[in-house]
Amino acid sequence: MAKTNSAQSALDLLVLTIVERRGPLHGYGIATAIEELSQEALRVEEGSLYPALHRMEELGWIAAEWRVSETNRRARFYRITNTGKRQLESESERWSSFSAGVSRVLRHA
Repeated sequence: MAKTNSAQSALDLLVLTIVERRGPLHGYGIATAIEELSQEALRVEEGSLYPALHRMEELGWIAAEWRVSETNRRARFYRITNTGKRQLESESERWSSFSAGVSRVLRHA
């Protein structure tokens, strides 16, 4: 059965896109990028982001390593893996199809 278009799949798509295009980032950097790029329309809470990052790491979509952040604190930096790049392509196609369907309904209802 195909994965449904949920808040979780949208978050996956956003996180994978950010780390693929911007390179390794810590969780706060990912959340900030999403908020800034969406012009504050989207806000990712820690209680959603970190479990998602952990899940994506377990799935092999991202990898993490400890580094020192720009504020001189230890933080886990996340980068996309080859498996994650394939997942990003799949999620992007699924999202495009989903959003096109929603647009058709909004136009023709």
